[in-house]
Amino acid sequence: MTGRRPGQGTNQEAVRRHNLGTLLRHVHGAGAISRAELTTAMGLNRSTIADLVGQLEALGVTEQGRPVGGGRAKAGRPSAGVELAADGPYVVAVDLGVDLAMVARVGLGGRLHERAEAAIVAEESEAWQVGGVVAGLVRQVVAAAPGTAPLVGLGISVPGLVRRTDGLVRLAPNLDWHDVSFAGIVLAALGLEVPVRLGNDADLGALAEHRRGAGIGIDDLIYLSGNCGVGAGVIAHGQRLEGAGGYAGEVGHISFDPRGLPCHCGGRGCWETEVGGYAIARAIGLPQREVPQLAAALGAWKERTPELSAIARSLGLGLSTIVNIFNPELIVLGGYFSELYGLCADDVHTGLGERSLAASIDAVTLAVPSLGRDSVLLGAAEIAFEALFADPEGALDGAVVDAHGQLAV
Repeated sequence: MTGRRPGQGTNQEAVRRHNLGTLLRHVHGAGAISRAELTTAMGLNRSTIADLVGQLEALGVTEQGRPVGGGRAKAGRPSAGVELAADGPYVVAVDLGVDLAMVARVGLGGRLHERAEAAIVAEESEAWQVGGVVAGLVRQVVAAAPGTAPLVGLGISVPGLVRRTDGLVRLAPNLDWHDVSFAGIVLAALGLEVPVRLGNDADLGALAEHRRGAGIGIDDLIYLSGNCGVGAGVIAHGQRLEGAGGYAGEVGHISFDPRGLPCHCGGRGCWETEVGGYAIARAIGLPQREVPQLAAALGAWKERTPELSAIARSLGLGLSTIVNIFNPELIVLGGYFSELYGLCADDVHTGLGERSLAASIDAVTLAVPSLGRDSVLLGAAEIAFEALFADPEGALDGAVVDAHGQLAV
């Protein structure tokens, strides 16, 4: 007598859902891919891949496309292509800066659709006020979404320390936020129930550049964020390095000069005090209140002054510590560091060469973001899609359909 072992059906269902999400992640990364390539990438047979593709098509997530890549199912017969559905699931991504909130509707494959932005006024930067601004921008970007397209999540980037377990903003110093549940504030302002994920801006910049930008195919990279302060996102062996609480990467507070300037963290002589936004602003005579616009000001700055050269060398010296600790293959210089590097690349490399270990510096390359100002925004979209990849059917069951109609009520 034979029978199903206890738990066998449950395990098979879990495997099916896992494979469904894995296949969708492959299509999301490629945009379009052949079934033969999926068979090779996932190590499954053709009939299983065909079944999974059919399930995603039935969910309205993918659709049949032209043959893609070099794969062939059999000699002389091209392999069918799998593409993302044009009106499929989407997320809303939020890049919250110190002076500006940028919001976009983002489809699978990192396709940026409608976007909107609004200034954050210093006098109106309480979390509940900023939450209202973000909610208004969310309403704008979902207004043009197809009525049948499901909203599966919100991803929010914050310039501060975000607790990994629940998304609590422990500290966003340049917004003067302490222990803020910003996800709850935004949802209350929207009046919607939708999954929300929060992350640190540098972490999300690293994630996006790794998956879609300068770091494609590179499993060890650092994204250095210049957004008033200084932070880093770390990709190690292809995975985000978050730390026990989610606070890894606060490289701006590496001790650089113990006799240096006081830092807002309470220390003295942190690297941020030497190369951060306020230090660069002083070097070019930019008023401190305009530091949030520093990248644009540096972009228009044509002169390589001794003051900027000194800061660029200090940037390189600090990077040498990062290189020695993490041994990355690539460092992506984001925010105002992109512009500083464009002006003073030689000085950055001089500083980097002074203290880096020879074995480590041989492996590293410096670059600016391939995704430009959208790195962090697309990183926020990536974390918002994670629930969909974990369980496509479950996420779509709980998705918000016709979000514009619901928000307009």
